[in-house]
Amino acid sequence: MSDSNAKPERALTVLHVDDDPVNLRVVEEILTAFGHHAVKALSGSEALEQMGKQAFDVVLMDIHMPEMSGIEVLKRIRGSLGPERDTPVIALTADILSREPAEYLALGFAGFVPKPVMVQGLIAAVTRAAGVAQPMLRLRRAS
Repeated sequence: MSDSNAKPERALTVLHVDDDPVNLRVVEEILTAFGHHAVKALSGSEALEQMGKQAFDVVLMDIHMPEMSGIEVLKRIRGSLGPERDTPVIALTADILSREPAEYLALGFAGFVPKPVMVQGLIAAVTRAAGVAQPMLRLRRAS
């Protein structure tokens, strides 16, 4: 069991973009358990709209989505003229065979998290991309 006192250095606002509502809910549960705020978007166009309205500390971007891939969304973010162009974007994908994690970094992503999402890997990637200290998870010993 994790220690419920594990709090981040500061709460982050994270935009999670995924066309699967179940994935959105799972990641939201993880982020909120660590004291962060999750905003969800079901498509690339919805993500771009959200980013035009609000600043985010980090974006978690599904790579394979209908209409607009995560890579195309990243290109549009980087090509924008607003402050969102510098927001760290983390690739989040179950497709670990098409590209190596280093290739996502070369495309301009700030990190890579494979699906299914592992709690520690997700939190480590988010906090590293945002430049904040990661809370320590302490396991309670059974007595």
